[in-house]
Amino acid sequence: MTTAKLVVVDELSSTVAELLFAIPCAQSLLSLTQIDPYALNASDRIDYLSALDRHDGWLYALRQRAIAAVAGRSPSEGGGPLSGVDEAEREDISTALRLAPATAQSRIDIARTLVNNLPNTCSALATGEISSAHATVIARETAAAIRDGAPESVIFDIETRAIAYAEFHTPGQVANHVRNAVAKYGPEEFEEVTERAHALRRVSCYNEPDGTSTVVAILPAADAQIVMNSIEAFILQSQTSDSAAELSSSDKRTMDMKRADALSAICASYLANSTVSVTPHRRPLTVNVTIDLPTLLGLAENPGQLAGYGAIPASVARHLASDGKWKRFITEPQTGNLLDFGRESYEPPQHLKDFLIARDRTCRFPGCRRSALLSDLDHAQSWESGGQTSAENIGALCRRHHQLKTHGGWKIESFPDGSCTWISPLGKEFFTPARSIHEPI
Repeated sequence: MTTAKLVVVDELSSTVAELLFAIPCAQSLLSLTQIDPYALNASDRIDYLSALDRHDGWLYALRQRAIAAVAGRSPSEGGGPLSGVDEAEREDISTALRLAPATAQSRIDIARTLVNNLPNTCSALATGEISSAHATVIARETAAAIRDGAPESVIFDIETRAIAYAEFHTPGQVANHVRNAVAKYGPEEFEEVTERAHALRRVSCYNEPDGTSTVVAILPAADAQIVMNSIEAFILQSQTSDSAAELSSSDKRTMDMKRADALSAICASYLANSTVSVTPHRRPLTVNVTIDLPTLLGLAENPGQLAGYGAIPASVARHLASDGKWKRFITEPQTGNLLDFGRESYEPPQHLKDFLIARDRTCRFPGCRRSALLSDLDHAQSWESGGQTSAENIGALCRRHHQLKTHGGWKIESFPDGSCTWISPLGKEFFTPARSIHEPI
């Protein structure tokens, strides 16, 4: 009896392994529906989930073609005085899929962008290379460039790079990548869009019926980073004070609660007055901008990178850089990976810490975007077991993923360029590539 069970389990494992790498199609999807995931071992359940996700991309590609077929490849203008663009088609989609009309219009716009302008993205979807979420952000972020008449060669290049980038990155990271590429290819249009958005900056307060209010601030990206950094600095300072240490064990607030309380307790000048005493890794919380030398000198208009946000127009980056503390960054020309950093800075740098924070930028766990400045610097191979205190062996890990590695059974193999491979307790491997300093995270 035991032997028979082992044979069945082995057959299921073999089937799941085949389906994981099979080209998605109706037959393989049917085979997946006939497998009970609870009958699989823990490792095979993960492969089964991955196989289903690949088939979801295939179905999503088919759905985009169907939406485009119903709505038409091009927008249509209604004939009546109350009619608008895609009026009838939007209602067809909204009723068929039980969606709000505005949501239906968004689906139509994405489907047309994919079917008409992004054939490689559709192909990657159909073969399970990317997920539906990745395809959606690629379409959404390239739509403006397509509307503005960007050359097909430019769209092709942006699309190709985005598909490759999606292999090791989340949809949010891919969206930042595409947004940065669009800004690079169309700096003038990017300037105009940013200027229009800047003119709409505002702070609004909406009273809620339960004794609370919602405050919404639409700010320039650099100003928003100042606000968030001041909040984080306030929390860190509170946690290190004597009175806070006594109360820490009884503090049941979530981080969201703490941020809300911090915002209520501080003013706009807090960060400037308190950064000297709030220094994780002996560095103050600062607004960091990366800009290439030709753009800084006004010889090019490449977008800058605002840490914690992404691409910003060249003019904004130059303005921020004019009031900054300087460091020299040396990057590998083709990849943009950080190789070295200057020793000339306003304050004597802690060489290795500064390098690692600048190189990693965020926690190195796949998909985590916790700032490296607010994370732990952890030995991949522990010091006790002979691990070196070197750039190859140390990297930024947020507290949660640091604990996951130390106590949760996860392992990490670190490489000289800052890339690393994570190995789960079930033996699954996940690669985190090196971060180009010119790319948003």
